[in-house]
Amino acid sequence: MSSSVDNTEAWENRELGADEQFVTVADESVETALDEACGTKLISIRMSKEMIDWLKLIGERNGGLRYQTLIKTVLARFIESEQKIILNEMLAEKQKALAAEDAPEPQRKVAG
Repeated sequence: MSSSVDNTEAWENRELGADEQFVTVADESVETALDEACGTKLISIRMSKEMIDWLKLIGERNGGLRYQTLIKTVLARFIESEQKIILNEMLAEKQKALAAEDAPEPQRKVAG
């Protein structure tokens, strides 16, 4: 196992990074500035341990991606795909509405 994987596991199982003597709370302005600079927003999501384990394995087998990066990549792909579908549907609806506006009204026969 590579030292990178060992190091990652040490962070995830809290062998590293959990010592209270090194913990400080980031000022809210720092967090806000970071989010604004990156265009990101911190979220929390609950997932089964099994899903996380599979994501870690998939990420590892796809160039060593971390599972959170893999999740962002998967979501970005899904959003792009859905955007195309939605925008194509909206375009078709708009074209249909424009065609209906441009269509001549049917002539009515006058009884006489």
